Amino acid sequence: MGWVVGWKKAVFLTNGRPLLLAAIALTEPIHVPKLTVMEVHIKPETESRLTELASKSGSATDDLVEDALAGYLTEVAEVREMLDGRYDDIKSGRVKPIDGEAFFDGLRQREDELLKQRNPK
Repeated sequence: MGWVVGWKKAVFLTNGRPLLLAAIALTEPIHVPKLTVMEVHIKPETESRLTELASKSGSATDDLVEDALAGYLTEVAEVREMLDGRYDDIKSGRVKPIDGEAFFDGLRQREDELLKQRNPK
């Protein structure tokens, strides 16, 4: 099943063509935003969950999809920025990389020591 997601609010007329809704200020020139449409294919289980959420929340399914996608893309951009910063820190020498196995071995040892302190036998 494909969902059509509109990035600007639109009302679809009976002929299937979108009628864009936009607030028009008297002091600004009339500008009609371009409607970007994307077809998104989702699994039936996801569609069912989306429909259920829309029903419970009173929100339209396309609004829920747009909100979820916008949040996801924001998160991905933040993670990418953080990773780029960490890479720059390592490259410049501000941060020293450590061996993953050595780190987890040390973490396990500290955990064992804390457990022994709490439960001396």
